[in-house]
Amino acid sequence: MTTYYTVGVMTKPHGLRGEVRVYPRTDFAEERFAPGSMLFVRPEGGTPITEVEVRSGRKHQNMWIVGFKGLNSIHDVERWRGLELCVSEEQLLPLPEGTYYIHQLVGLDVFTDEGERLGRLVEVLTPGANDVYVVRRSGRQSDILLPAIPDCILAVDLAANKMTVHLLPGLLDDDSESEG
Repeated sequence: MTTYYTVGVMTKPHGLRGEVRVYPRTDFAEERFAPGSMLFVRPEGGTPITEVEVRSGRKHQNMWIVGFKGLNSIHDVERWRGLELCVSEEQLLPLPEGTYYIHQLVGLDVFTDEGERLGRLVEVLTPGANDVYVVRRSGRQSDILLPAIPDCILAVDLAANKMTVHLLPGLLDDDSESEG
């Protein structure tokens, strides 16, 4: 079974010529929304309903305006409001050494550089300057938020399903509780 990865979410039509506003969910928007690029359309997290070829794509503020071949009016794309644009696993672009796709990181077991298991990485937040890894702790209420910076993230071993981290001061709730 083929796995698909979301590269954008269509928010609403743009103009009358079949273009849509797309909120990008990829680091490769220039490639994904370039003319000739092949994408799949699907409901959120669902099975693709059709494949489309990009006829035009341009950045507009924090969005992309994307048109598809054969869809030339607002009526052709109105029904796609809120649907995802995705690529198949075979279409994923190679990443530089030491960088990973989010889907490769989610599910990793996270250990400190001293060998203590902290929990499992459950989500990657992308708030701005650097990503933040959300680690769900075993048997504890609160998650740990780890900045994705070299001082904190020491090693990622996909084959062993393991991430090794250095806990910077203040990253654990326990640290602040013991100081008070």
